[in-house]
This record gives sequence, C-alpha cells and structure tokens, in this order.
Amino acid sequence: MLKPARNKEKDPEGRMPLAEHLRELRNRLAKALLAIVVVTIVAAFFYMDIISFFTEPILKSVGCKESFEQLANTSTEKTCAQITINGLLTPFTLALKVSLMAGVVLASPIWLYQLWAFVAPGLHRHEKKYAYAFVATGFPLFLMGAFFAYKVLPATAKVLIEFTPFGVDNLLPLDDLLDLVTRMVIVFGLSFELPLLLVMLNFSGAITGKRMLGWWRGMIMGITVFAAVATPSTDPLTMMALAGPIWVLYFLAVAVSLINDRRRRLREAMGPDDDEASDLDLTPEDIGEVEAVAASRALPEQASRDRVNGYDDVT
Repeated sequence: MLKPARNKEKDPEGRMPLAEHLRELRNRLAKALLAIVVVTIVAAFFYMDIISFFTEPILKSVGCKESFEQLANTSTEKTCAQITINGLLTPFTLALKVSLMAGVVLASPIWLYQLWAFVAPGLHRHEKKYAYAFVATGFPLFLMGAFFAYKVLPATAKVLIEFTPFGVDNLLPLDDLLDLVTRMVIVFGLSFELPLLLVMLNFSGAITGKRMLGWWRGMIMGITVFAAVATPSTDPLTMMALAGPIWVLYFLAVAVSLINDRRRRLREAMGPDDDEASDLDLTPEDIGEVEAVAASRALPEQASRDRVNGYDDVT
C-alpha cells in the first residue's frame, strides 16, 4: 500500500525534506507504471488491429495480390512484396512489442501528468505557465509530424520497392516493417518539434529572435535537405509536403521569439516580478578619501604591556 507523500501541511513554495521527495517520486513512478501496464493489457486484445492500421497503407501501395507462384507464371514486370513473419515465437513477441508500444503511447497523458506533478511544486508561477504552454503545443506538433509520416510511408515504400532486381521475390518481415514505421514516426514527430525548441531557447535567454531570423537561409536549406532524405520519393510534391509545414513553423517560432524579446525588454524596464529577485549591482565603487581615526587611550592596566600598531602584544 503506497503511503501518501504529503500527509502534512504543504509548503507554499513546494519545499519538503529529501525523504519526502523520494517517497513522492516512488509514488509517481508507481502510478505511471501502473497506467502503462493497464493500457498495455487492454491494447493486447487489439494488437492485430494496431498492426493492420500501420501496414494496410503499405500493402495497398506495394503488396502483392497474387502469390509468388502466380506471379512467376505470368509475364509481368510488376514489382511487389509480401509481408512475412519468421520463427515460431515471433508472432508472440511481436504481439508483446506492439502492445507495449501502444501502452506507452496511449498512457502518455497519465505518466506525463505524474512527471509534471512531481516537478511543478518547485517551479515559479511564470515557469508553470510556460511549461503548460510548451506541453500543450508540443504534443499536437508531434502528432502532426506523425501524421505526415503515416501519409508519406506508402509513397516511400513504392519508391524503395522499385530497386528490387527483376525476377527476385521481395519479402518484408513484419517486425522490420514496424521498426521502420516507428522510426519514421519518431523522426517526423521530432522534426516538427524544432520550432518549439527554438522558442524554448529564446524564452530561456539563450538566443534572440533577431539572431534566429538571421539563420533563415541556412534553416530553409537544412529543412529542404532533411525533407529530401526523409522522403526518398522522386515526386517533389511529397518532399514539399514535409518541408513546407516545417518552414511555416520555423517562421512562426521566429515571430514568437521577436515578440517575446520585446516583452522581455518592457518587463526589464518595469522591474522584476513579485516572485523574482532583483539583479544586484556588484560593480565596485570608489569610497572616497579615508578619514584617519585616532587610537583610543590605553587603560591603566594595559599601559605596561607592549603594544604593536595600537593592539596588545598578547593578541
């Protein structure tokens, strides 16, 4: 039975002893793992639907409707592939892998909340406000990138399958195919987080909006090269479908950073917030001319002692 980490009156600033912090972390991790396990068990009953959801677009693009024997007996130059599973235990391990991946993704609101609940008491009011905004913006951006990856996959598979030599059968192991889908979803999702990263660096004071705007030529070139590598289709429209949204998000990040720079200048002119300490000016100043002070007269019992610079020798 997990004991509550905060059974005492809460500190308004979120301070607590180290033992309370460790107990709080234990409880948060336990709740997050419990949520992942529960969602994983539920997803295990639908793992075939999950696999079909990711593989159906690729099968429609490059899948063979006939068997390899029928294809060999026909004089066609069509290149296609069939999804296969190798090994007796592979279907079971694949079901566990897909269910666990679905559990981690679908339970993300719960374990992200537990992580936030552990970190939030130590943040200032304005830091909490920024964190809410970043989380609320980052998750939709990642979903946008994952959606583009899902739409680009069929065209990507069609181009890659064309490299198969004539007369050679193409088999796609299901576990390798799901790994490819997962990597592309993660890469595309993280690429859409680039504008959010730039905004976070700007809010932390690392870079300014004006400096980010000066990078626009290099950013456009880098985004274009990334889109060309991530989408090996020869169709330029597919490449632009990925590069275009990232260009727009980059310039939106620049605009937000410029507005934040202007707001920061106005705030510095008005002074610090109520929960912020003011900046201390540690520049040394000239104290002026030093006034000489006469030493006090010695007491009678000190008159017989040797004195050095006005002090008793014993000191």
